[in-house]
Amino acid sequence: MFIAFVKHRRIFYTLSLTLVGVAVFAIFFFGLKFGIDFTGGTILRVEYENNLPSLERLQDSLKEFHLGKITFQKDGKNALTLKMKYIPESTHEEIMQKLGKLGKLKKGSSHFETIGPAIGRELRQKTKFVIISCLLAIVLYIAFSFRRVSKPVNSFVYGLAGLVALGHDIVIPLGIFALLGKFYGVEVTIPVITALLTVFGYSINDSVVVFDRVRENLLRSTASTFEMVVDKSLNQTLTRSLNTSLTTLLVLFSIFFFGGETLKYFSLALILGISFGTYSSMFLATPLLVSYLRKKQRARRR
Repeated sequence: MFIAFVKHRRIFYTLSLTLVGVAVFAIFFFGLKFGIDFTGGTILRVEYENNLPSLERLQDSLKEFHLGKITFQKDGKNALTLKMKYIPESTHEEIMQKLGKLGKLKKGSSHFETIGPAIGRELRQKTKFVIISCLLAIVLYIAFSFRRVSKPVNSFVYGLAGLVALGHDIVIPLGIFALLGKFYGVEVTIPVITALLTVFGYSINDSVVVFDRVRENLLRSTASTFEMVVDKSLNQTLTRSLNTSLTTLLVLFSIFFFGGETLKYFSLALILGISFGTYSSMFLATPLLVSYLRKKQRARRR
């Protein structure tokens, strides 16, 4: 079966623009709910010798401290991680006494960590620096890798097309996390950012595989037009891309459903990023090369 990707590219563009538009609206209208890794706060981990107390009992026991919203995260069979606003050491000791009344705490298992606002700001700045550096490195890498293919599309255009697809693969998951944060209190934490940075590599690798097949076909193929070369390349790599993504997603869905609360949103970010990355490498990045060439040809005729 031969799929005419280029012929239907406007449908793919419309779908992508719609999803990106909704995601951007969600990000700016609702905002991202950052975890204490970025905003500052306190992380407290406790482990009970027997069963964990119920969430209702835990919440009731801590009401007197006026800690605001507390995130309770199960960490193992009888362990629990609490994330809350900043508390001093004296309050920490009182909280431990309260929690100890609900059940016998395992000795030497508690962990208390405070992240100040300054550290949170530093993490945000470093995250921005890492993202910008990755994007720049990706464009330069693709441009260098495809330097021998300057016709009919310049090698830098391959890099820019990959960058557009990458932005698509990151913005849409962020928009979904903005919606989850608004309606379900889901936070963007260091593991989520790590997952999105992993998507950077996965997404661009998927696009490069298709670009590489386009390069090979340009050098070897007898196809009369660039559009035919692109369609041929996409059909040749379709099975490979789908198989790679499906096997990866199978593992990630297993982690999402059975890996526990700690890994839940890390795996969700990867699921979203890889899914949209597979879509963009086939239906967005490579067809953009054809759209660029056609626009360039029309400009020459004027």
